[in-house]
Amino acid sequence: MFKPFGIIPAMVTPLTKDETINERALRQLTNHLIAGGVHGVFALGSQGEFWAFSPDEKRRVFEIVVEETNHRVPVYAGTAAITTRDTIALTRLAEQAGVDAVSILTPYFISPNEKEMDDHYRAVAESTRLPILLYTNPARTNVKMSPQLVARLAEIENIVGMKDSSGDLELTAEYMRVAPPDFSVVMGRDTLIYGALLYGAQGAIAATANVAPRLVVSIYECFKAGDLAGAQRAQETLAPLRHAFAWGTFPVVIKEALDLMGIACGPARAPVGPLSAEQRERLKNVLREMRLIE
Repeated sequence: MFKPFGIIPAMVTPLTKDETINERALRQLTNHLIAGGVHGVFALGSQGEFWAFSPDEKRRVFEIVVEETNHRVPVYAGTAAITTRDTIALTRLAEQAGVDAVSILTPYFISPNEKEMDDHYRAVAESTRLPILLYTNPARTNVKMSPQLVARLAEIENIVGMKDSSGDLELTAEYMRVAPPDFSVVMGRDTLIYGALLYGAQGAIAATANVAPRLVVSIYECFKAGDLAGAQRAQETLAPLRHAFAWGTFPVVIKEALDLMGIACGPARAPVGPLSAEQRERLKNVLREMRLIE
């Protein structure tokens, strides 16, 4: 059975100045992450601006990442949509592109009840052979997944885990308590990776790992080696970068950080704009303190 584990960066989607996909930079980013020791890559999640791209653009992103990864690490693909029909279509598209697994955010804008979400995920699971990660991010979707719903969905053979971006560690622990032992819960809040590992999480899907893959990986690797103090230090070192997300409109901060490091990720798609000069200088200071730029 496919088992998600380790540090999996939620990749940004590099764009040119005219907001088209920058294939060269996407390939460069993929290799930067793998060189940083990550255990997988995740294309077109929230950090990847999944809402901003057409199905054809998404197909191309998946194909590029799969090709450039070349089986060195698993490729996860975000295939969320508001409707079940569109989610199935995107999941099939990702399967055709050769990804290893998909992560499916709860429907957003609408607020489906538990039965509707149960029906939604079951229909998607039946439509694909790919392993599926549930994905909950209630701050952005206004949709919550109860532990009871997760426990029911975890019984489905190809629903193998979930990304929890609730930021509620008590809820994360409850997901792990009620799910089967082989169901992988991975943390989606970068400031809580160490805490989630202590509770039994299998890893994290982390946006900050675009910028500092080695540091984020060290949280996991130190923990697995029994070096809890080292894992905690790495977590504390990472915190200022995650807190910097508040300085711009999501998801531009990580893109600008990568640009400052020499990986040309370009702008976010409008209407998301760039950081102000003052915000950019603050971000430079964080990167300097982390020794990521001079």
